[in-house]
Amino acid sequence: MGYPAASPSPAVTMSKIQLQQHILEQLQHDLLIAQRAAQTAYEAATDKANIAENKYDTLGLEASYLATGQARRLAEIEQALAALRQLPISDFDPQRGIQLGALVLLADAADQQRWLLLAPDAAGLKISQDAREIMLITPHSPIGQRLLGQAPGDEFSLTIGKHLQHFEVLQVH
Repeated sequence: MGYPAASPSPAVTMSKIQLQQHILEQLQHDLLIAQRAAQTAYEAATDKANIAENKYDTLGLEASYLATGQARRLAEIEQALAALRQLPISDFDPQRGIQLGALVLLADAADQQRWLLLAPDAAGLKISQDAREIMLITPHSPIGQRLLGQAPGDEFSLTIGKHLQHFEVLQVH
């Protein structure tokens, strides 16, 4: 594909331990918000004022659905926190290629570059560190599956939607 080499950047020296801590802090913040929302939804669902007065009065039922959804979100964040606390922090091993915990700089055919962290959970979470936006992806995603075992300089293609896209791994930490 002939991508230009990535120029040295502050991200090269970024500490993965600090990044992991930043992610955990963000998830803790999200957990507090979810706990408050779940408590509020639970209180609305169990409030005597929301007891149905007739078959068309669905406020209590809707509050119950909301409480269930909030409880599910709370459990998802707790699961992500537990998984990310166990995230292996190690240097890139060229013999094994990209593995869980790898911080990857990826470029597409238009040389749009993005930082990705291959994480066990919390896919889609975006963290800013050292003037870089880093998005968490999991090995279960199509791009995460393709990254496993890759190394700097490796190229691969992936169909996203109806479009074939080409990528090159520029850096791995």
